[in-house]
Amino acid sequence: MQSSDAMKRRTFLDMNGYQWIVILAAWLGWGFDVFDGLLFNYVAPNCVPTLLGLEFGSAAAKSATLEWTGILTSVLLIGWAVGGVIFGKVADRIGRTKTLLLTMLLYSVGTAACAFAPNIWALMLFRIISSLGIGGEWAAGAAMVAEVVPEKRRVEAGALLYTSAPMGLFLATFITFQITGVYFNDPAVSWRYVFLFGLIPAAAAFIVRLFVKEPERWRKVASGTHAKISELFTPQNIRLTISGFVMAVTALIMWWSCNAFIPVVAKGLAAREATLISGIDASAIEAMGQQWVKTATNSFNLGGLIGTLLTIPASKVLGRKKMFIIYYVAAAASIMAAFGLELQPHTRLYMWFPIGLTVFGVFGSFTYYLPELFPTRLRGTGAGFTYNIGRLVAAAGPFLVGSIAASGANALDSAMYVLFWVGFVPVIGLLLMPFVIETRGKVLED
Repeated sequence: MQSSDAMKRRTFLDMNGYQWIVILAAWLGWGFDVFDGLLFNYVAPNCVPTLLGLEFGSAAAKSATLEWTGILTSVLLIGWAVGGVIFGKVADRIGRTKTLLLTMLLYSVGTAACAFAPNIWALMLFRIISSLGIGGEWAAGAAMVAEVVPEKRRVEAGALLYTSAPMGLFLATFITFQITGVYFNDPAVSWRYVFLFGLIPAAAAFIVRLFVKEPERWRKVASGTHAKISELFTPQNIRLTISGFVMAVTALIMWWSCNAFIPVVAKGLAAREATLISGIDASAIEAMGQQWVKTATNSFNLGGLIGTLLTIPASKVLGRKKMFIIYYVAAAASIMAAFGLELQPHTRLYMWFPIGLTVFGVFGSFTYYLPELFPTRLRGTGAGFTYNIGRLVAAAGPFLVGSIAASGANALDSAMYVLFWVGFVPVIGLLLMPFVIETRGKVLED
């Protein structure tokens, strides 16, 4: 129970200053997590040809970019899954705050090291290092926020925590555009400067170290027996594990398949539109492509930000299960419309808004739904496992999209054809709803 003095000190949304500091620390951790994780996707059209010695804009460069974007994104997801499982367990053992700090430093150094990659294999190694930290950060931050904020504000705090994801993508889009489109026009080196910005989270990590303590809930159980992953599959926990996993893996496959190829599709649409403009040169086409990537990405991110916040009333009024149903029905319709309807090239860019609203927005619920499923001593392990192990399955999405699109005579049309079929993934998620456990009104279990 909290003292009457503490209650009096509460401010906005019934939370006091320290609770908002905790949310801010986790918010920065997750936002920069997404920022570092997606930088490669934005610089891939320049990075991959440089490391493979291919001519920019050539058919070979475009095909290689599609293929390696798929490969490296899938590798990132595998590392992300491994890191999420390992550091989720670490968070239950050494604490949420220490794990948050450790993982932020790990993904910062790994991302910055990509700037010095001499070849594609070194880049892959550095991405793996970064991915371990990226995967581990989420479970520590989500568990920490859930355990510190008031019970009745867990949904709001969790959704606010995830708003950092679209903000991280906004930042990644802005920095990439400024570096590659404004300050450094040489595509052979500009991408290296983009990766150097991956060091920014290292500074934010010190905020965590200076101001945030371990949650009292965790400290009370920390001296007990340590959580084991095998406990997630005991008779009393297996339904919880399945419930979290089936919803997370559905969302992960959708998100990564749709987001990983925004730059490829947007640039392809710009190039197709440019053929209708007489006298346009290669540099103008490249600038147009960068602008279209920015438009599509911002549409996706804005939709994600709004969709994340909408999970608050949806989950509190309708419940978690009905909320998932609404988001997955709308996601299927959005994806199929974006890649199946006959649309003008520039109009198609804005179709990433409804995709973001649903495919991206639903992730706002996982920051409170997964911690709600598990008791305190198992919370980091359970949330980390169910949220991240699905990335092993999701890793096939970008790889298949990249491979199929790269093998087609027309990469743009091939990519959009495959992405249309991704629209059936949320339909599968709807079929899995009988396995989902409703947690509305549930008190966080110690």
